Amino acid sequence: MSLTDRETWGLIHGMVLGAAFLLAFGGGVAGFWSLKPELVTAAGVVERIRRLKVGVVAMAVAAWGTVLTGTWVVYPWYRSPAKTSPKSILVADESTAQWHEFGMEWKEHIAWLSPILATVVAFVVVYLGTQLIRHDNVRRMLLTLFVIAFGIAAVAGLFGALITKVAPVL
Repeated sequence: MSLTDRETWGLIHGMVLGAAFLLAFGGGVAGFWSLKPELVTAAGVVERIRRLKVGVVAMAVAAWGTVLTGTWVVYPWYRSPAKTSPKSILVADESTAQWHEFGMEWKEHIAWLSPILATVVAFVVVYLGTQLIRHDNVRRMLLTLFVIAFGIAAVAGLFGALITKVAPVL
């Protein structure tokens, strides 16, 4: 089995970086959860903070990798002016035109919020470190932003998978 350049980049964009994003999200949520004051002992604080930092920084890096490869590598192939381009295929059929109108607009504009929010969370976690244990409201706010970043990316990933099913970038 062999993959074309476009299929390889699509795989890197969606499956490799997307999977890393998902795993880092799980690690970040577990890290935030483990910082509840009633769960933290003095002996395990440094290790818990280290794992949280790794999780949130990895998610931010994976999110940036995903949007950058999507925007600058995969997306130009999608928008090609050729009549066989995925965009042309979607727009030509009334039943799939909405996939382009809403789904790709989400992916083009709103999905960029995911790495921005993930970076904000990573910065604050790295900056505050062990102080997060004492600041319950800050920790909850960061977890909320982290989940919103994941939700935005999950919707973008779903649209990407559904659009690729109908009109793959070949």
